[in-house]
Amino acid sequence: MLRIGSEAPPIKVESWLRGQPLTNFQPGKVYIVEFWATWCKSCVAAMPHLVQLQEKYRDSGLQVVGVAAREKAPTADEARVTLDAWLTEKFANLNFRIAIDHTGEMNKLWMEPSSYLGIPSSFVVDCNGHIAFIGHPMLLDDVLPRMFKRTWRPRHEAKATNTKRIAGNQGEARERALTKPIYAKLRPAMEAGDWKTALSAVEEGLALMPDKIEFRVTLANLLLHKMHDTRTGLPVMRQLVRDAIDKRDEGWMAMAIRQLFDPAKDTSHLPRAERFAMGKDLSEHILALNPPKGDSHKFLSYGAVAQYYFESGNKERAIQLIELALRSLDHPKPMQEEAKQYLVPPLLQALANYKGEKACYGDLCSAPQNQSPETVKARPPKET
Repeated sequence: MLRIGSEAPPIKVESWLRGQPLTNFQPGKVYIVEFWATWCKSCVAAMPHLVQLQEKYRDSGLQVVGVAAREKAPTADEARVTLDAWLTEKFANLNFRIAIDHTGEMNKLWMEPSSYLGIPSSFVVDCNGHIAFIGHPMLLDDVLPRMFKRTWRPRHEAKATNTKRIAGNQGEARERALTKPIYAKLRPAMEAGDWKTALSAVEEGLALMPDKIEFRVTLANLLLHKMHDTRTGLPVMRQLVRDAIDKRDEGWMAMAIRQLFDPAKDTSHLPRAERFAMGKDLSEHILALNPPKGDSHKFLSYGAVAQYYFESGNKERAIQLIELALRSLDHPKPMQEEAKQYLVPPLLQALANYKGEKACYGDLCSAPQNQSPETVKARPPKET
């Protein structure tokens, strides 16, 4: 087992793409060994944060080492060439080392013994060559200042942190083992438009994990939007709405309301009165849980709530909610620019559509692409 307080394993990689090779951990220096991949959105979003940490603590002896150990490519050479080109395009002025390992050796030495299965994942190696922290890179803002002020106590942190992390990751490993064969059937069926096979796969998944939100939302989406089976799909949707509200879970409620008010979905076959009743219920509970005057992030759910108000005819309220969602990207703490690249466009497009004019956020602008709800004619429901 690799835990807080353990001696750091060696760095064994195939090649170094940025910076000088690191052969061993030097006494007196602190290292962040960051496991990441180009296909991992949260990994990419964390990269600028690591750049900032390297710059901020360089004089204190910090060295960041990025390890790309999960690049998806048929061969090591292809992985290396692709990663090198990606780094040149996305992070031309990167200020820390990047290594690539296509053999799986780094995963065996670091990730697997630590029971930390997901990426991005950060391992902090202290000035004595021991593991001082294992976790998400966004937590480093708390860890590093305490390390350099010598108020970080690895043994004190280790007991609770190791126990919680190992238990959580063991649960995650069990869940992955259960869901892997389900997704192996579900994804190709969805891509091929084979809705019956997809339905069978997701029902199999729900038999194993009846409260997994991804499966429940996929079931509602298949029945309502792919198969247009409202007779079966509406009871599924009603139960999803009730459970999301009972759980007081903003994420669940946001995923539920998107099935009803996603502008990319054709909802003309759904009973209008019931769709809007469920939308109203979800919107009110989301806003009660995450009120407009609060400082918490609003970009995850406010877009869907805004669409409900827009279709209800309350355009001013819809615009206000989208503007709040955009502002929450910088409050209470600014989000990394790479993360904004994924979050801003749909919010900005909605704002432009609601206003009927070009809307901008920083250097990014969107033009309106649809009509106001008053001018959209309802289409007759499709037969199921």
